[in-house]
Amino acid sequence: MIAMSGGVDSSVAAMLAIQNGECCTGAFMKLCGGSESSELNARSVAAHLGIPFETCDFTEPFTKRVITRFVDEYRRGCTPNPCVDCNRHIKFGLLLDRARLLGAGYLMTGHYARAGCDGKGRYTLKKGADASKDQSYFLYTLRQEQLAMVRFPLGGLTKKQVRELASGSGLEISGARESQDICFIPDGGHSGFITAYTGEPPRKGRFTDIGGNDLGETNGFAYYTIGQRRGLGLSMPYPPYVLDIRDGGGTVVIGEDKSLYSKKFTVQDINLIPFDMLASPVRATVKIRYKHAGQPATVWQIGKDELRIEFDEPQRAITKGQAAVIYDGDLVIGGGTIS
Repeated sequence: MIAMSGGVDSSVAAMLAIQNGECCTGAFMKLCGGSESSELNARSVAAHLGIPFETCDFTEPFTKRVITRFVDEYRRGCTPNPCVDCNRHIKFGLLLDRARLLGAGYLMTGHYARAGCDGKGRYTLKKGADASKDQSYFLYTLRQEQLAMVRFPLGGLTKKQVRELASGSGLEISGARESQDICFIPDGGHSGFITAYTGEPPRKGRFTDIGGNDLGETNGFAYYTIGQRRGLGLSMPYPPYVLDIRDGGGTVVIGEDKSLYSKKFTVQDINLIPFDMLASPVRATVKIRYKHAGQPATVWQIGKDELRIEFDEPQRAITKGQAAVIYDGDLVIGGGTIS
């Protein structure tokens, strides 16, 4: 089974599978409204390639497990990563289950990442060859039974090579635009979306400084994230930034940019890939957001489902709710949610 979004990456992945002699079925995941054109594109590519095609309507579970959680996390004062949740529960959860039900040997996607085996019976996940497009950060939740059934044919290619393959194959998607960061908020308006989704006006809170001094009223829980500078509406003797969000979003702590830097944090809801647990501290490179370059750190496992991480040098805006992903070179050790 090939997950087909109608875009260039999944379409080329499907084409490569067919060229490799695979017997394939294309599958489009319907997740939210406004996906009709993408579905038509995916169906058209499947017809061009001569493979069966089906649409899997996952709207209800996507709403429950991704969108509702996104809203709830923002209301708790966290900044969630819905793409990680979608991969965990929908694409490599429900869609992988569907592939098994149909008797497929594996599920293929257009992610820029590499899955393999270490020769000792343990499945592994590595970065994609194109560092600028690597998507392993979003896949750290994959467990052994999932990695055993996934294939990433674009893992060894660059985006330029993928576009050239699409253009030279007669596929009509070589100029397709990139996918949205958050598919259910195409305009990027988090606060407006959350207000419309809940049907409730934003719950007001208070701005305070580090010393707890009241600085005025906030616009509501959905308007802020750690490191934010714009849209605060505060007159301060220094450029103000959001340092922390406390009391379930009710208190937004303001301070100077230099106060955003820290070294130590904890991670919960963890998944480790090359092994079941960290028997001793490990040296690694850790990314605290997708666009973060990744920096040297030491990682300890301090509980069954909890890690402690300390960077060698302070990092800016370590944010509750975001994913921290741990690497040994190109190898993904695992990760979890910053708590």
